[in-house]
Amino acid sequence: MEPWPAFAVPKATAVNRLPADPTVLHPFPDQPRVVLLKPLLTSPLIEAGEYSYYDDPEDPTAFETRNVLYHYGPERLVIGKFCALGTGVRFIMNGANHRMDGPSTFPFPIMGGSWAEHFDLLTGLPTRGDTVVGNDVWFGYGTTVMPGVRIGHGAVIASGAVVVDDVPDYGIAGGNPARLIRTRHTDADIARLLSIAWWDWPAAHLTEHIRTVMSGTVDDLERAAPRA
Repeated sequence: MEPWPAFAVPKATAVNRLPADPTVLHPFPDQPRVVLLKPLLTSPLIEAGEYSYYDDPEDPTAFETRNVLYHYGPERLVIGKFCALGTGVRFIMNGANHRMDGPSTFPFPIMGGSWAEHFDLLTGLPTRGDTVVGNDVWFGYGTTVMPGVRIGHGAVIASGAVVVDDVPDYGIAGGNPARLIRTRHTDADIARLLSIAWWDWPAAHLTEHIRTVMSGTVDDLERAAPRA
């Protein structure tokens, strides 16, 4: 998995006791390799929830062009809140598809000239729809997600995995093609976690219970949940 970059821990002040700001591009000013995706994205076909971030020592701000590939639409990439994307995570979109029902898979019409007259042969290719990532998903270094995959809340995708099929909530998947290794919790606890949905808590309440969210039990989390 991608190691966390070293950074200076700020001293506690009245200002930084407030919830973290989800609108800044670089949450750590001294670590330009880390960007929050929501304030970065410009494409109407890509969506990311608050606090989801991408870490890349080269150019994390080029995420839309370097990490979301063959995105010619209309399929969307939807990433939930609080997702951690390691360096080199890539989403292959449906525009990468080629015809496989004839003798050749080569996309002749994109070469131009008179071949472009046959562009209809490239339209209407089968699609699996949008690629959807839930909340609180951790992607390890160099993972690849294929078109139309749905990854559940709380999932972990191992470094180098090639995800070709859906991953269930709180599943750990790895390999090429990726396979479900195990789930992080029992089915009963997964149902409780989905009901708690801590990622939807108000920021002030979440701030009070960060330690519980990161290191508590499911029972602890249930007790910490805001009351209606």
